[in-house]
Amino acid sequence: MDHPEAQGRVAVVTGAGSGIGRAVARLLLADGYAVALAGRREPQLVETADGHPHALAVTCDVTRPDDVEQLFEATRQKWGRVDLLFNNAGVFGPAASVDEISLADWEATVAVNLTGSMLCAAAAVRAMKAQDPRGGRIINNGSISAHSPRPRTVAYAVTKHAMTGLTKSIELDGRDFGITCGQIDIGNTATDIMDTIGVGAGALQADGSRRVEPTFPVEDAARAVLMMASMPPSASVGSVVITAAGMPFIGRG
Repeated sequence: MDHPEAQGRVAVVTGAGSGIGRAVARLLLADGYAVALAGRREPQLVETADGHPHALAVTCDVTRPDDVEQLFEATRQKWGRVDLLFNNAGVFGPAASVDEISLADWEATVAVNLTGSMLCAAAAVRAMKAQDPRGGRIINNGSISAHSPRPRTVAYAVTKHAMTGLTKSIELDGRDFGITCGQIDIGNTATDIMDTIGVGAGALQADGSRRVEPTFPVEDAARAVLMMASMPPSASVGSVVITAAGMPFIGRG
């Protein structure tokens, strides 16, 4: 175990190799956290860490229970505890309506977005219950699709709606153990996943048209996560919605 100065400031970030996870991990490191960076691709995790002495890159597929357990064990071995989980790993899934999606594509999306989030939360809660002092915070990365889906995104929309149930259940069940849980729902931050749905070139709208939608810097989304993470243990931020100004979310359809 090393870096005793990180006591009370140890975070695990999943999906840390790119996008929102990378931005959050780097901001947490800059704020003084020790951070375990989790993802499937080691080179991208090393790039996120950028040689920071309080960063630990751990290759992890969140759909594999053994990988998840090894991630949290490696974190505890290095820093002794887990104070924060940013439950971020996710995929957008196929563009399909419910009658078109294959079972394999459905199950693959659910495995990452929902089951993977559950596995990581479960491992974090076990660690937070056992450590001394016990407790900690989990922040789940939902989506504005947890409120209002885009057309032809049934698997993604369903998993993000389910994330809200996971968030509320963890918050409720964690009360006696000093564990809080909140959810951030982000709309149109500038990441690669936005390119996959054509936000910059014209995203499909509910009326069948395509519209170029505004985006906002991923670093600003990361600042919102840091705000949630920085609240004292006596406060829990249950829900944050942050979107690009002017995007078609309020009044969709």
